[in-house]
Amino acid sequence: MTEALTRRFGTVHATALNMINMMGIGPFITIPLLMSALGGPQAMLGWVVALVLVVADGMIWSELGAALPGSGGSFRYLVEAYGPATWGRLVGFLFIWQFILSGPLEIASGYIGFAQYAGYIWPKLTAHGALAIAAVVGILNVVLLYRRIDSIATITLSLWVGTLVTVAAVMATGALHFDARRAFDFPPGAFGFSLGFLFGLGAASRIGVYDYLGYYNVCNIGDEVRDPGRVIPRSILISTIAVAAIYLAVNLSVIGVVPWREFVPAQEKPASGFVVSIFMQRIYGPRVAAWFTLLILWTAFASVFALLLGYSRIPYAAAREGYFFKPFARLHPTGQFPHVSLLVLGVIAIACSALSLGAVIDALLVTRIVVQFIGQIGAVVLLRRHRPDLPRPYRIWLYPLPLAIALVGWVFLFATTQPPILLLGFVALAGGVAGFALWSWRGRTWPFG
Repeated sequence: MTEALTRRFGTVHATALNMINMMGIGPFITIPLLMSALGGPQAMLGWVVALVLVVADGMIWSELGAALPGSGGSFRYLVEAYGPATWGRLVGFLFIWQFILSGPLEIASGYIGFAQYAGYIWPKLTAHGALAIAAVVGILNVVLLYRRIDSIATITLSLWVGTLVTVAAVMATGALHFDARRAFDFPPGAFGFSLGFLFGLGAASRIGVYDYLGYYNVCNIGDEVRDPGRVIPRSILISTIAVAAIYLAVNLSVIGVVPWREFVPAQEKPASGFVVSIFMQRIYGPRVAAWFTLLILWTAFASVFALLLGYSRIPYAAAREGYFFKPFARLHPTGQFPHVSLLVLGVIAIACSALSLGAVIDALLVTRIVVQFIGQIGAVVLLRRHRPDLPRPYRIWLYPLPLAIALVGWVFLFATTQPPILLLGFVALAGGVAGFALWSWRGRTWPFG
């Protein structure tokens, strides 16, 4: 008999879970990457594009999450929409297949950011030392999550408070010392339209989407959400609007104090790894900046904490319903949490932290766009057509316009990605199809049984 998870997450807890994921280390480590994408502050257009895409996609998540609340998020929606016994098996398998790579990649980006900012406190930190720090943070993350969900809800709120304090300090400092001429120091021809500008905007938009990722995190733990029909859509909307305003304020604060040319291009400027620490040092001196860096490290940890919590439920849900390896369906005998899934994803994330941040961001998005994000657009259409009886506490506003906006946005991000990363995405997808064929043939399931 399958054990049930406890519903303990209300609107406040769910919003906190989304926001500490969205507001984690992302904006602190991606400001230099973002500015480098278009060579100046005009790259913030990428965050505008990303916001439009995320708002439209958030409506898709809200309708699916409210109609089909349960652990697993996208996996559950894709299987139900495309047919649990037929094509849904393929799409569900492909999602888990890519998720085993993309989920840990996203978590690893937080570990990488943590190690980068640790470099401000320890200037002589080597590459091997940074990797060791990432590994220690990863182990601590797993240890804290290895417990019951009721205590995790309390930990989530505590980490959220620390995150809010950190970003509030950046915004307050920026407001008091903001220089508009420095912030809007556009280079010549900044808005000249060309193919290069289009690809640069695509790169900036991918970074923007990466920073917003997490607006749907509550959907991954739907089995643990109270009144999911109301809590899930509300938490997605509130967290997206709040974080969009905070992102704008944080970025303007930094480039209004630290000239963007000091950390662009990011690959050639060592200080780009901890630009917000440099920002605080410029105003208050190195001692205050060092203490503030500890707050950034707190924020980084809060982000990876929320990610691993939500993502560990996805393979668990797939295995529980017979779409993935059975050991992942096990719940801890006393803590009632998916400990096998937690441990496996935690270990893979630590290993992925050895990669570069830019490669991690592009790879995790490319491996998700086709199956997960575009797949969910089709899922909404199919469920409305074939499951009109399905309760829908939330329905997408102005349907189907948000679906069209989301589709155009995801295709744009995919098409403007560098060929080597695109090749990785296609190879991963082809490998998933081959793996599904072998798995189905051995089990004599659809389409072989």
